[in-house]
Amino acid sequence: MTEKAKVYFADFRAPSWRENLPQKLARLIMTAGFGDIDMDGKYVAIKMHFGEPGNLAYLRPNWAKAVVDLIKSQGGKPYLTDCNTLYVGGRKNALDHIESAYVNGFSPFSTGCHILIGDGLKGTDEVLVPVEGGEYVKEAKIGRAVMDADVFVSLTHFKGHEQTGMGGTLKNIGMGCGSRAGKMEMHSSGKPFVKQKRCIGCGACAKICAHDAPHIIDRKATIDQDKCVGCGRCLGVCPKDAVCAANDEAPAILNKKIAEYTKAVVDGRPCFHVSLVRDISPNCDCHGENDAPITPDVGMFASFDPVALDQACADAVNAQPAMPGSVLFDKGHDCTCGDNLTAAHADTDWRVCLEHGEKLGLGTREYELIKI
Repeated sequence: MTEKAKVYFADFRAPSWRENLPQKLARLIMTAGFGDIDMDGKYVAIKMHFGEPGNLAYLRPNWAKAVVDLIKSQGGKPYLTDCNTLYVGGRKNALDHIESAYVNGFSPFSTGCHILIGDGLKGTDEVLVPVEGGEYVKEAKIGRAVMDADVFVSLTHFKGHEQTGMGGTLKNIGMGCGSRAGKMEMHSSGKPFVKQKRCIGCGACAKICAHDAPHIIDRKATIDQDKCVGCGRCLGVCPKDAVCAANDEAPAILNKKIAEYTKAVVDGRPCFHVSLVRDISPNCDCHGENDAPITPDVGMFASFDPVALDQACADAVNAQPAMPGSVLFDKGHDCTCGDNLTAAHADTDWRVCLEHGEKLGLGTREYELIKI
């Protein structure tokens, strides 16, 4: 019988002047065993989502500072990191990404550490990492600054997600640490193509390609799908975002690829995971807006086991009443089905990612919840 993983929990109550919420988070993390990790002189990556400008559901920088301060107290050298987005928005290259983080309050002055965008200026600075036991991904394309860390910490805003059913720790790590080409591999069952209306025929895609796949015909680029190997370099260099991923992967396969990318990130080094279940928006923080929360806030969770952590957070959200005025009521959710995440997005199954993660040896879905 599989031994249950320990998941530590604290609610958001802070009625006394003796402890505020960032201090309570620090106490939770240390109780969960964070202090047992050797961080002295080590580079420590804190993977989190800085929020797309216009979104107000993302985790505030105050939470990051609580983690940063603990790492520094243990002699570590922390930095906040995330990789560039596949879609066109405020975080598709490192300069825009850092600017968006600043707009949303993240800076060395508010968090106590610097921001390093994991996959570099154009989203092409990646490391090919073998995935042990991978069924869909043999080598994951992970941002170099993520893989260069000695210790890896994830700080996740737990929420719903329109494609994967939930945006939890595995989503934060697997999708978030993939380079732009890695994100294309997860989202797409095919290869990139060119939106002709956007293309200006500059030839940047043809120059970067090692396989002679893009060709300029009548001042427009096209990609030879037989020659293309799906490396995604053309995505990073196109000045007009004319090169696009198909974004056609089935939700179940997408979830499994995310688990496999997570495996690539966490294998072989100390890792720790924190998830805050608050402002539980139905969709990803990649949106430039956020809808009303689908349930009330729950609390803070921490564990060495990312699978158990996600399972505990999902169980907690699904045990909550549906929030009046949220999308759940728009869809006629009767508040008694016991699965608020599925009610928000019925066309995808959030369990698939956890089941596959368990199969890969990332962790277990069986957990013991320890309240502090």
